[in-house]
Order: sequence, then C-alpha cells, then structure tokens
Amino acid sequence: MAINSKNVKSAVVLLSGGLDSMVSAAIAREQGFTLSALTIDYGQRHKIEIESAKQIAEHLRCERHVVLPLDLRAFGGSALTDDIDVPKEGVGDEIPVTYVPARNLVFLALTSAWAEATGSHDIFIGVNALDYSGYPDCRPEFIASFTETARLGTKAGVEGTPFSIHTPLQDMTKADIASEAARLGLDTGMSWSCYDPSSDGLACGVCDSCRLRHKGFAEAGLEDGIKYAEQ
Repeated sequence: MAINSKNVKSAVVLLSGGLDSMVSAAIAREQGFTLSALTIDYGQRHKIEIESAKQIAEHLRCERHVVLPLDLRAFGGSALTDDIDVPKEGVGDEIPVTYVPARNLVFLALTSAWAEATGSHDIFIGVNALDYSGYPDCRPEFIASFTETARLGTKAGVEGTPFSIHTPLQDMTKADIASEAARLGLDTGMSWSCYDPSSDGLACGVCDSCRLRHKGFAEAGLEDGIKYAEQ
C-alpha cells in the first residue's frame, strides 16, 4: 500500500545500523520527512548491527522498518560474507577485502523498489567519500550514475517523478559526522560500526571501520557511546 500523499513528505532511508546511516536518517527526520527504514540482513558477520538498526528505527519513529533477508554468503567474495579474516592493520590504499561486491548497487536498487512501491520519491543513504575505506560504491559519481539508472528503469522515473537520492554525509569527515550526531542529540551507543566484534559483544577497535570511527570521535573531541576491546 502506498503511504505517500500530496500532504505527506516521505522518504525511504537505507539503515544499516551504523553511525553514518543513523546520522543520515536523523537528518532526513530533521528535514521534515516521515521515514520508512530498510535494513538488509545480508549474512554479514557483524549481525549485531541489525539490532542497532531496530533501535535506531524506533528512536527516530520510523513509520515502518523492514529487515529484508538477502543472504550474500551464497556469493562470498568479502571478509564480511565469507571465510576471510577481517584485516586489522589499518586503512590502506587499495580497496579492502571488507568490500562486499556491488553492495550499495544492490541495496540502492532494493531501496528504490520499495520507495516506488510506497510512492516515496526521496531516498537517504549515509555514504561519504572522505574518511572511508575506499569502497567504489560510496563515491559521488556512483550515486549520480545510479540516480540516472533509476530514472530510466522505473515507472516513476519515466513518468516524470524520479527519485532524489540524498547523501547528506557525502563530503563529511568522520569527525564531522560525530559532531553532527552530537548536534542532533543522538545516542551513538545505539549504532554499530565494527566488522569483527569480540565474543563478549565489544567492538574490536582495530578493524578499518573501528579505526575510522574512533579517529573521528577523537578528532571531534567527543566521547563515543560504544565500548572497544582495543584502542
């Protein structure tokens, strides 16, 4: 059933449960959108982020939260979905093995499909292209290209009401994002970023995602809401 009408400003947010997706969704809420949240359960080893997404969706009063199963372990090819060790040496110059093949391409296609089904024309995704692990599907040129593909490949697009894909964090550093979370009054402890949590449920502190997140909060002079096994 379509949830949108001429009097409702609605958006679909891609909500992983991570810090970036939480801040992106909160910005959408601040801008006056009613929110529907989509979380993909893709067989990721850090499944704790799905529980984080549920908390965030409830906190942001999302109209609906869909957790969609899509087990990408059948494909593998990533340290997040295959029997490959998560690197702990720090962010390098090459695309790391934590890259999940075509993940944002697949996820944005699914988000667009749900947005079209609900009559929403606005999509929010928390990608950024400054402090990140070098994933190609976080770059602004990818977002621009996908927006055009969605315009050409959907009923909404060809009938003149294409999707607007919002990337409010695109040009932010992790320090900027941490500061934005503080400005929005968000409890960062609700979010989860670690790729390889410890057996007792702590963030490992040394994977790429933990390193970037910890660095961002340190540079912003803010305390993170999650606990790390190592720093």
